[in-house]
Amino acid sequence: MAETDLYAPVKRFLEKQGYTVKAEVKSCDVVAMRGEEPLVIVELKSALTLQLIYQAMDRLAMTETVYIAIARPKRSIAVNALRLCRRLGIGLLIISQSGSVEAAADPVPYQPRLNATRRNLLLKEFVARKGDPNIGGSTRKPIMTAYRQDAIKCATHLQSKGPASPASIKQATGVDRAANILRNDVYGWFKRESRGVYFLSDAGRDAGVSP
Repeated sequence: MAETDLYAPVKRFLEKQGYTVKAEVKSCDVVAMRGEEPLVIVELKSALTLQLIYQAMDRLAMTETVYIAIARPKRSIAVNALRLCRRLGIGLLIISQSGSVEAAADPVPYQPRLNATRRNLLLKEFVARKGDPNIGGSTRKPIMTAYRQDAIKCATHLQSKGPASPASIKQATGVDRAANILRNDVYGWFKRESRGVYFLSDAGRDAGVSP
């Protein structure tokens, strides 16, 4: 099973428990939220690797509820994976070929020193991102971030309405940071026509404006 094949079963598993689930948020494969409870982070790998363990341990700086999810391994490997996860205080999800999910271990009470800045950035990106446009476990492809979604809204407005001011774009699209997006021009989509007026560049038209 590829890593991306694990995402749909994990998402279904968490959504059945009342979580809102999104993929590829601030480098985390899967992030889930349910009410005021701590965020849940799941890292996906087709097999148990040291890299996966390192990733899971790193995520403990943002929430105490961290799982790894792997395709069902041989029994001996599964036993060792379970022991390792329990020792480290992380959860273990095992995905079968049929797509069923077994919660082999839940995170044990564990209180590392949380990085409040990273946690808040993760939460901010999760809340700001519209929908779930990415696939968990994806590599070597652009990630649709909340910032890019806002930039697309601005570009779409310019494409349909023509040159406009940041204030008018903000009012029409609801993008509060429209002025910063136009001024910083991270993607090379926007050009200034005159003081306080922007238009869509050739690069913006060539890139398209739909997610």
